[in-house]
Amino acid sequence: MNGTSYNYSVEGAKYGISFGTALAIAISYTNNHSVLWAIIHGFFSWLYVIYYVLFG
Repeated sequence: MNGTSYNYSVEGAKYGISFGTALAIAISYTNNHSVLWAIIHGFFSWLYVIYYVLFG
C-alpha cells in the first residue's frame, strides 16, 4: 500500500428504519391489519418481534 488511508462510514444506520423496525411493522400489520398498531409495534421493534416469536 502507498500510505493512503480510507475512511468508511455506515450511512444506512443513520437514515431510514432498521431491519427490526421494518420486521415488527410487517408482522404487526399482517396480524392486526391496523396502521396504528403497526406504528406502535414499530416503535418497540425488536421487543415486539421477540414477543411475537415467544407468544405469537
